[in-house]
Amino acid sequence: MEFTIGGRLEVRITPADVGKRVSVRRRTDDGGTGVKFTDTVGVLTSWNDGVLSVTQKSGESVHIVESSLVAGKVVPAAPARRRGPAASFEELATVTARAWQPVESEALGDWRLRAAGGFTRRANSALPLGDPGLPLGEALGRVRHWYEERGLPAYVQTATGAGGTQEVLCAELERHGWRREVSAEVRIASLTPVGDRGAEVSSVRLTREPDAAWLARYQRFSTPGSHVLRVLGSGPSVWFAAVPGEAGAPDAIGRCVVDGRWAGFMAVEVAPEQRRRGLATTVMTALARRALDEGASAAWLQVEEDNEGARALYDGMGFAGHHRYHHYRSA
Repeated sequence: MEFTIGGRLEVRITPADVGKRVSVRRRTDDGGTGVKFTDTVGVLTSWNDGVLSVTQKSGESVHIVESSLVAGKVVPAAPARRRGPAASFEELATVTARAWQPVESEALGDWRLRAAGGFTRRANSALPLGDPGLPLGEALGRVRHWYEERGLPAYVQTATGAGGTQEVLCAELERHGWRREVSAEVRIASLTPVGDRGAEVSSVRLTREPDAAWLARYQRFSTPGSHVLRVLGSGPSVWFAAVPGEAGAPDAIGRCVVDGRWAGFMAVEVAPEQRRRGLATTVMTALARRALDEGASAAWLQVEEDNEGARALYDGMGFAGHHRYHHYRSA
């Protein structure tokens, strides 16, 4: 990380650079054994009362005392992804939302308030894809009231780590007392390699609706109801996959939503006693081939940051991180 001009460290950022991607170097206190420096890269989300806030790609905000700065500069946007299809955040945010639709929704300017009886945060959170049409504090009050009326906690879903994502909004939510509860990564890949993995898929049963056996394997179906089935069945072209098991519930399941050039993979689950047999790959291969038949060419999925097994599987399939998304809950 190069900060120097003519061999001198310089701070070349000001409060006017809020909203831009920056890299900064600051002095840190190491307990009196000498001066050390720490570098931070992210979006400058605020600079008030002598304190800078830099929100990193992970969504973590770093607060830096202005007097500790020794260098800083505005840096270009992150380079375009070289693995998988080209995709903007706006396109992916729209496609992923269509694949997991709520039972009820309402517009708040360019924001979308979504509810589905509490089934998953994604279907029960505000999706802010533009201007809410109100000052932020007032908009957040409207969000709280809307969810209170439905007996639900108020969440806002945000994204970081790609061009056009919402680092500034994340920092503003924190300033208004909202706290991040969970984060996940959106990954993308070319679809053909997923469908060409050579897995034997004759055992996979594909249907348009989840039957009782599929739902018995699905971990999130702990509170059954019509609202759950409404969310699972939502999307332009929805497919459910199952590898039948001997004990009633399938050995493995998955869900795929085909939407134009995109195929989204969700609910890929394998019975604990059947893991490490390649069944997750088999399910995804079968779904990918069906999506290819419908004209899709690109794939996306979401994986939580602590799911190491799934992350390793998707690495092997060629999925690369595009951005991260987060759910902030009202205090």
